[in-house]
This record gives sequence, structure tokens and C-alpha cells, in this order.
Amino acid sequence: MRLTVFWDRMNQQFGEAYASSVAKDYVIAALGGRTIEQALADGEPAKKVWAAVVATFDVPARLH
Repeated sequence: MRLTVFWDRMNQQFGEAYASSVAKDYVIAALGGRTIEQALADGEPAKKVWAAVVATFDVPARLH
């Protein structure tokens, strides 16, 4: 998954303003206690980070 696709899905799920807040502020256990921004900055693949988002939040099947 490319980062552009990742952010498109984040924006669809949370809305543009809230998506950036979730990425910056929400710590996800499945990412080793990191935020989305931290995980991506550490080089985690966008696909793995998105899977953690799906597992943590109520993401509709169409965005999986």
C-alpha cells in the first residue's frame, strides 16, 4: 500500500481534520505503543499500519 492510499483511507474513515489528529495523538498497542505518525516515521509499512488502524477502530469493510 502506498502512503497516498493510506492517507486517502484515513481521510475517508476519520475526515481530513480528524485523521491527522488520530495519526498524531492516538497510541496504538498493535504498533508497539506508537502513534501512526511514529510508526510510519520508523519505517513501518503503510499496509501494516493500516491493518493496526482497522483492528483498533470500527473501519467499514469497504476500506479494508
